[in-house]
Amino acid sequence: GEICAFKIHGQEMPFEAVVLNKTSGEGRLRAKRPIDCELQKEYTFIIQAYDCGSGPGGTNWKKSHKAVVHIQVKDVNEFSPAFKESVYKATVTEGKIYDSILQVEAIDEDCSPQYSQICNYEIVTTDVPFAIDRNGNIRNTEKLNYDKQHQYEIMVTAFDCGQKHATEDVLVRVNVKPVCKPGWQDWSKRIEYKPGSGSMPLFPSIHLETCDGPVSSIHTTIELQTNYIGKGCDRETYSEKSLQKLCGASSGAIDLLPSPSATTNWTAGLLMDNNDMIFKFDGKQGAKIPDGIVPKNLTDQFTITLWMKHGPSPGLRAEKETILCNSDKTEMNRHHYALYVHNCRLVFLLRKDFDQADTFRPAEFHWKLDQICDKEWHYYVVNVEFPVVTLYMDGTTYEPYLVTNDWPIHPSHIAMQLTVGACWQGGEVTKPRFAQYFHGSLASLTIRPGKIESQKVISCLQACKEGLDINSLESLGQGIKYHFNPSQSVLVMEGDDIENINQALRKVSYINSRQFPTAGVRRLKVSSKVQCFGEDVCISIPDIDAYVMVFQANEPKITISGMDHFARPAAQFERGVILLPDIRIVSTVTKMEHPVDSKEHDRGNKPAVLEEMLHNLDFCDILVIGAELDPEQECLELDHVELQGKHLDATNSTAGYSIYGVDSMHSYEQVLRQIRYRNWYTSATFDRKFRVKCSELNGRYTSNEFNLEVNILHSSNSDFMDHVNHMIVQPQFLQSVHHPEGSISAVHNSVVPSVATIVIIICVSILIFIITLGVYRIRTAHRHSSGDNEGSKENEMDWDDSALTITVNPMEKYEKPHQAEEESEEEDLEDEEEDTTSAESDESEEEEEEEEEEEEVMVQKGDKQNATRQEQLEWDDSTLPY
Repeated sequence: GEICAFKIHGQEMPFEAVVLNKTSGEGRLRAKRPIDCELQKEYTFIIQAYDCGSGPGGTNWKKSHKAVVHIQVKDVNEFSPAFKESVYKATVTEGKIYDSILQVEAIDEDCSPQYSQICNYEIVTTDVPFAIDRNGNIRNTEKLNYDKQHQYEIMVTAFDCGQKHATEDVLVRVNVKPVCKPGWQDWSKRIEYKPGSGSMPLFPSIHLETCDGPVSSIHTTIELQTNYIGKGCDRETYSEKSLQKLCGASSGAIDLLPSPSATTNWTAGLLMDNNDMIFKFDGKQGAKIPDGIVPKNLTDQFTITLWMKHGPSPGLRAEKETILCNSDKTEMNRHHYALYVHNCRLVFLLRKDFDQADTFRPAEFHWKLDQICDKEWHYYVVNVEFPVVTLYMDGTTYEPYLVTNDWPIHPSHIAMQLTVGACWQGGEVTKPRFAQYFHGSLASLTIRPGKIESQKVISCLQACKEGLDINSLESLGQGIKYHFNPSQSVLVMEGDDIENINQALRKVSYINSRQFPTAGVRRLKVSSKVQCFGEDVCISIPDIDAYVMVFQANEPKITISGMDHFARPAAQFERGVILLPDIRIVSTVTKMEHPVDSKEHDRGNKPAVLEEMLHNLDFCDILVIGAELDPEQECLELDHVELQGKHLDATNSTAGYSIYGVDSMHSYEQVLRQIRYRNWYTSATFDRKFRVKCSELNGRYTSNEFNLEVNILHSSNSDFMDHVNHMIVQPQFLQSVHHPEGSISAVHNSVVPSVATIVIIICVSILIFIITLGVYRIRTAHRHSSGDNEGSKENEMDWDDSALTITVNPMEKYEKPHQAEEESEEEDLEDEEEDTTSAESDESEEEEEEEEEEEEVMVQKGDKQNATRQEQLEWDDSTLPY
């Protein structure tokens, strides 16, 4: 009759039932462990009551009917809201009010609706033009302005219905973009270019924004503006003569506007830009070309070439502006041939002389071109192949639009005057004067009689060293058409697909092939036209204005080195002596090595490193220092066979020898090593001084001044000094030192191995003693024949032997006959060896032993020195006090 237990049926319920009163059957249901609403909100299970009538195995007790128990777990607000994203981003266009820019969302892990629902959102950041509603939608409260602020960052929090707020606020980033404006995007205004970089893309990531317009085709023009650099673009500033040789032009071009010099003085009074040999004519100047410079008969074939920069003619009534004019010198004003500008037209006048055929002939050829008055440099070539005259401008052919015929000129004996920049008026005026002055700039004006130039040579002469380029033409795409102008400063591209145009423009590059380009800015302009379906022009694309900044190249230092003193017997100078047998021309640039390791950054840059580089020279001069050469007794000479196969020419004068032309340093070395100095009347000359100087880019970079001194050994000294000259050979450890101009004493610069120092000191001491004794004996023996000469030359020919380890036997009789010039160098060497090893019989035994020791030293060095003696044997002058 009692209740002994309650049993719960269900899988691992966290509850248990215990009996409180067996008699009354009262019991209590309780939890075995803490209950979590978030894990399970409610439980349902079955419970039964059992009596106390169970047997030994608990099998006989009775149980009640099943009762269902339902338990609900009450929630506690233990969790805070949390946002689903760590950062929210949105982009809006300026000037618009949005209902919803974006929606933020937070969640709460509580189990009950009261605590798990988000009841409110709130913007924490103050003073921002945004608001948020209960659902998390953010909107702007005023129109946003891109120029005022590009981006807003606001912090937002959330509340659950138990008013618990989020533990972490969320960042909302709103970007403001301008109203879509069509145009090119993602390009840099400044593009930096280092010399030697080759072809460099100008706009590697550019693209066109069309604002979803229905585009049918795009037409783009890229222009590189270089009209203020050199003559139109970055050309090598070599002389016109050098350029014509480089381009393979036929020889015989006559430069009518050369740099002023002693032989070309007619340009001395003209205004000139020193850097590029540009002559500026201000309407007040003209130059007369001396007679004999240009032949009177140009034949039926000739070429005129020039660079010209010209603007609109000044004044209300435009007059003829003469570039080149050949007119009567006196009595009359007939123009035989002329090239002039008139009303932005180029006119070439050619009047033939009267001959058998008295007929009308072509006399004036007119070309009308916008470029004649655009104030920019252009290259003009007038090819005359009478009666056909062709104009090439910047490499493009132009036929005359008008040809005027005229009668031939009647022959006369009046001399003609060729002028540049104005025309000579010799008749019809009281005093002959210039007329029809030119306003503008001219350069490299040449005339070539008897020949016309090929298209290939003309293209080479006007070719730019810098310009636009396209990388990988093959990958431009099927639908892209493109066109370059002759100088590659303008590129036009056309296509119907925006992405193809974008790709093509990314491949447009700048290239400058000059080794030392002109530093500075090159302006870039990109203009575009877009056509839409059914309309002519529907979208306006703003132009791109950018610029290429070309950096200064590392300037080369050109160094000339070689033997700078030597002496020879007078007889050798009659045949001619090679002046510069071992000349070396080296060019180096200084480059800074930047530190790689950041720890070294504090120490600054690493030391500069010298790097040898190869480039061309354009002239080398050997100048005579002091009195000019006397053409009746001395000269500098060069076999012109040496110039064959090279781009070099040479001119000779009493002031020196000049080699010019654009060629490698190696070619210049080869030619300079063949120049000989001859003097067939040496008695009046004791020495000659020369200076060598070389240049690159028309004097933009010049070498050091290398000075050379040549001594002529005379008469009675010649036998003795000839012997000494052959004996003294520079040891390998002696370096010839470059002396500054005007230095009186030579600088001794020897690097003596420390092991040999003691031996050398002993040898030198003995040698001084022997030479002193020998000189005394020679003086005594030869006083009757050479006393006068010895007295005058003794001081000049003193020589410091402190660095020499050779033996000279001064006791030998020097009365042997003068050796014949035809005798071979091998015989000289045998004589020297005999001289070196012989000993006088009247010397003491002690002296003989000392000489034997010295001979052993000589034997060791003999093999090395024999090779040196095979050349033209010089003597080391580094110890000679001049």
